[in-house]
Amino acid sequence: MSARDDVLGSVRRALAAADRSPVPVPDGHRSRPGPADVVGLFAERVADYRAVVERCSADEAAGRVAAVVEGLRVVVPPGLPWPVPGAVVDDGLTAAELDGLDAVVTGATLGIAETGTIVLTHGPGQGRRALTLVPDLHVCVVRAGDVVGDVSSAVRLLDPVLPQTWISGPSATSDIELSRVEGVHGPRTLHVIVVG
Repeated sequence: MSARDDVLGSVRRALAAADRSPVPVPDGHRSRPGPADVVGLFAERVADYRAVVERCSADEAAGRVAAVVEGLRVVVPPGLPWPVPGAVVDDGLTAAELDGLDAVVTGATLGIAETGTIVLTHGPGQGRRALTLVPDLHVCVVRAGDVVGDVSSAVRLLDPVLPQTWISGPSATSDIELSRVEGVHGPRTLHVIVVG
């Protein structure tokens, strides 16, 4: 008999004597009260990831986006609700064409305050995944009303059938000698504009 068999035998004996009666689990057992200011916490946590974060009103959003990308070659997904002067609308640009652009501007499905995470489901105004991974600057507009307190709240709202990209700060890795390098697997710079 091996050590593995000994361990598994002990586990089986312990489980045989275990109480298997059902235990009612109250609704919301995993929920915690959210922070009083989820949008403020979201902005703070996003900034912790070395992303640029700014807040503005809905009337100011288009001007803020235009100011961030002024002078850059920009691509936007179809259906982006904020006008971006001079931007190219993605109609299936190749990776090489995307690499020739400086920035992408997208919207977001959700923001998660607790983790400072932005979730894209790649619908209208968010574009396909390659669009948000190739240009060096990602400007993401998040509506304050789309910010939730925690991951479990986000998961409850998301359609599991849709593709999802969860973004927590600019792309970074520490694979080589534990030295942080940004921009290896996606945009080097993330600029988040929280609207509302």
